[in-house]
Amino acid sequence: MQKMTSKQFLEELTSLQSKKELDNVQRFFRDEGKESKFLGVRMADIFALAKKYMHLPLPDIEKLLKSKYYEARMGAVSIMDYQARDKKTSTERKKELYDLYMSRHDCIDNWDMVDRSAPYVVGGYLADKPRKVLYKLAKSKNVWERRTAIVATYYFIRQDDVTDTFKIAEILIHDEHDLIQKAVGSWIREAGKRDKLKLIAFLDRFAPSMPRTTLRYAVEKLDAKTKEHYLKLK
Repeated sequence: MQKMTSKQFLEELTSLQSKKELDNVQRFFRDEGKESKFLGVRMADIFALAKKYMHLPLPDIEKLLKSKYYEARMGAVSIMDYQARDKKTSTERKKELYDLYMSRHDCIDNWDMVDRSAPYVVGGYLADKPRKVLYKLAKSKNVWERRTAIVATYYFIRQDDVTDTFKIAEILIHDEHDLIQKAVGSWIREAGKRDKLKLIAFLDRFAPSMPRTTLRYAVEKLDAKTKEHYLKLK
């Protein structure tokens, strides 16, 4: 099998660019404090290419992660996600993926990059380990690190383990950034599907003071009467 490289990935990625897609891609990039360049590649095409290159060596993944192009960085985290999900991936490699994510979080600089990789690369790795790092991230000044803290818990939710989701949500409950508010609301909603009583207890405590955006996302799947009750508390 011919060895795949980051250079080959970038060449194929560039061949997929579309002027029409360029505007669409730029609309979804939200790290206002950082300049980034865009190729204009459909997300579905990035994911398909990442799957093709899912066995890319770690040094090459890091090269993509450090790229000035948003699509290359998205490709990198997608490859990391595919490797982390793969049952054939060794425990050692999963640690390497986790370490790369954490050490180069400065390159994971948009909400969709976090959502694409944090659940399995971070959450999956921490599933049977101490999770103090997530609480540290939840208090970070960096919005994407804070988003990682809550998004990574999705892996735990899938295992019917919702404790950390609600605890981290409590830390982030008054966050002023809309992308944290949406994430917190979405994740406690998902946790509530596994444990409705904990969601109700959380809402009883925080509904009057949490941002309305968070509340709307949190109550989205509750019955109409219960939803109306909590929305009226604002």
